[in-house]
Amino acid sequence: MRISFHGAAGEVTGSCHLLDTGTVRLLVDCGVFQGSRESREENGRSFGFDPASIDILLLTHAHLDHCGRIPLLVKQGFRGKVACTPATKELARLVLMDSARLQEEDAERAKRHRDRGDRYRHLPEEPLYDSLDVEAALERFSITVPYDTPCELGKGIKATFREAGHILGSASILVEAGSRRLVFSGDLGSPHHPIVRDPAPCPAADVVVMETTYGGRTHRSVLETAAEFFRVVGDAVKDGGNVVVPTFALERAQEVVYGIREGLEHQRLPAGLRIFLDSPMASTATEIFRRHPECFDQHAMNVLRARDPFAFEGLSFTRDRFDSRAINDVRRGAVILAGSGMCTGGRVMHHLEQLLPRPECAVVFVGYAASGTPARSLIDGARSLRLFGQEVPVRARIHTINGFSGHGDHGTLLKWHEGSGKDALTFLVHGEPKSALALRDALDRQGARSEIPEMHQEFEI
Repeated sequence: MRISFHGAAGEVTGSCHLLDTGTVRLLVDCGVFQGSRESREENGRSFGFDPASIDILLLTHAHLDHCGRIPLLVKQGFRGKVACTPATKELARLVLMDSARLQEEDAERAKRHRDRGDRYRHLPEEPLYDSLDVEAALERFSITVPYDTPCELGKGIKATFREAGHILGSASILVEAGSRRLVFSGDLGSPHHPIVRDPAPCPAADVVVMETTYGGRTHRSVLETAAEFFRVVGDAVKDGGNVVVPTFALERAQEVVYGIREGLEHQRLPAGLRIFLDSPMASTATEIFRRHPECFDQHAMNVLRARDPFAFEGLSFTRDRFDSRAINDVRRGAVILAGSGMCTGGRVMHHLEQLLPRPECAVVFVGYAASGTPARSLIDGARSLRLFGQEVPVRARIHTINGFSGHGDHGTLLKWHEGSGKDALTFLVHGEPKSALALRDALDRQGARSEIPEMHQEFEI
């Protein structure tokens, strides 16, 4: 049996792991690389294996860095089946269609403005895939698996999807191949976060493939996180400004909206606050959340029985781009949630252009910011940010509130790993080198065996 790593090896994005059992070839995730203009070239390179040789793709969840290259995989010959949870199947359709649309728009913009200077020079004139490619890929999503229900994949292979607590429908996956047990963590969430359930413990395993996004770092508690967020919003409103929250359309947007509702109900946020969820994708994702209460934790279920947790006075869902631009006319007392979370594109760029020069305003990052992204530049103290071909001064207050993160911190990852048993061989992926090394050192101290694979590296297990 052999395992190889074709993404998220030494970096955070592009998750893609190949397990060859000798009888069945399983791919776990097939995501895009994100974070820089060079990512486009990386996404277009060879997968490192023949897509036509893959029998089944197991998808842990619907974030683009885990599912975003599936249409390209199909385009290049994959004819197997995709297996995932029901909620992931719905969200993946949304995410992939949005990805294709953005690529098509960028390609059209690049062709239209190719002679107008460097503002559009970085945009590719051909998309990696288009909407028709996504439709072809979605036909491969033929296996939907409820949590904790073993799924026979044939030839003595079965997979069980377990709650990962990261986003709606996210899963860790236990693969049983004969007498061998392998666990792929996917992205693991933090315990006690709102809406989705806590991650299920890691089952006993011979091999573990584990994410390390926040290795070596500790998050604040949910209560401390909420208190800090309420304080930042309150200060900006008092000073006559607005708050922009660059947010991922799945889970972080819904989680922040959920928290704002509770803050208003408990009078911890200013009365009359206006909240704009300025993302068509996040708005549709919220509708999908309503259709999958089986993924909710007990508190969210109790709220749902009493009222819609994603509908309250002051909240507006903005789909039309003209309505999005009109938000800029609201000069104070607003919280604007818009994508993308790493500020690599999307509507948040227009809001940053308006708010960054204003010292009474605040920008709040509530998720991971990869190295090389505009979000990381702001977090690291950039004095200006290049937006739409111009340098925009940074005078707004920049805050990072990692307690909202959908990823578990160092302690959470180690606690989850305990269930695997000390004899498990652990591969550390989906993390920058510093984070992976921190987890490896901690596992070494516990007597556990671990490896940090390199891109396309293969291991016999």
